[in-house]
Amino acid sequence: MSATEQSQHQTPEQYLPKGTQPIQAGNQARSTTEEYSGRKRKLVYPPVPERSPVPVIDNHAHLDFRDGLVQVTPTEAMDAASSVNVVGAVQVATDLESARYTLDAVEQEPRLRGALAIHPNDTVRLAATHQLDEAIETIGRLAEHPGVVCIGETGLDYYRTQGEENWDIQKYAFKRHIELAVELGLALQIHDRQAHDDVVSILLSMDKLPEHVVFHSFSGDAQMAGILNEHGWYASFSGAVTFKNNSAGRAAAQQMRQELLLVETDSPFLTPHPYRGRPNAPYLVPHTLYQLAETRGQSVEDLGSVIFENTQRVYGNFLSD
Repeated sequence: MSATEQSQHQTPEQYLPKGTQPIQAGNQARSTTEEYSGRKRKLVYPPVPERSPVPVIDNHAHLDFRDGLVQVTPTEAMDAASSVNVVGAVQVATDLESARYTLDAVEQEPRLRGALAIHPNDTVRLAATHQLDEAIETIGRLAEHPGVVCIGETGLDYYRTQGEENWDIQKYAFKRHIELAVELGLALQIHDRQAHDDVVSILLSMDKLPEHVVFHSFSGDAQMAGILNEHGWYASFSGAVTFKNNSAGRAAAQQMRQELLLVETDSPFLTPHPYRGRPNAPYLVPHTLYQLAETRGQSVEDLGSVIFENTQRVYGNFLSD
């Protein structure tokens, strides 16, 4: 086995435990148990995938959300990603703390762009203490930073938050975020979990939408993909499309117009097969690109080039710096 072949079966050095270096307190961290089974997760980062033959941009990552046994800097994360031709990533905030992290990250790492919003589940908690409007206004001010290219992730989550009253709060906040994206001329990244009909209804009810609307970690079926095709909205596919039991997701990927496809990790979550449940990071996004190409019967080179162009269209030129 050559050195190159051997390196493709190893975890990137940036994600190997660094001796006794302490993990900083205060960072958000993924649970050490699996969401549905409650079983202990394997916390070792997967080996590097085969290098992508074309440049790839991770449309959605949470670099501030720690997982596994290490803590990496934005530059370390992107150095590992660059080794497999992942040339950029959108660092996505979910609250004010991660919004400030995002601004720091894009200032120190030119391969990153930022997305800012209050996550739908957090809107309910903020509303309970009468802080929601102030938080959204703060997001609007922070989003004027030149490194921010998107308002997100915003939307509706009917899985983790139950009850019509709470859903009404999410709908209100979603509309406020849409208005922010329009006002600032930024793309919109949508979190849509078990709320397809209401998300679509709200989008269609708005007087004006941003030029680029992205459904992050697209979870709809082929019918939902048809709705996105009709309105020119983007579907960003995460590692979930590689899961063996996700035939509906692959059918949706087949249905989507190729000019509306994006790819992401949603790291540290949704690690692609065969490493499902382990920590995720931007360097693993080629796995999802390979799955999309196979599902659609296209070459990685052809589909990857289209997705790269799509990403640049939505967020601007990642290679300008």
